[in-house]
Amino acid sequence: MSRTAQIILVDARIPCVNCNVIELSSGGAFLEVPDPTAIPERFVLLHGKTKKNCLVLWKTGRRLGVSF
Repeated sequence: MSRTAQIILVDARIPCVNCNVIELSSGGAFLEVPDPTAIPERFVLLHGKTKKNCLVLWKTGRRLGVSF
């Protein structure tokens, strides 16, 4: 499993954000991002060839938890 992924933001003027996948399950993920304040509540996670619609559940430091 690749540890890197991209966060695709709804606002097309903002480029994708690279992130690290710390943990991945069928219902969500634990991610590490450069700037959590730049990540909206909803986004699309591109991991490999799979896209998942995400909802941020929590943010702590540079890490966040999302559900699919």
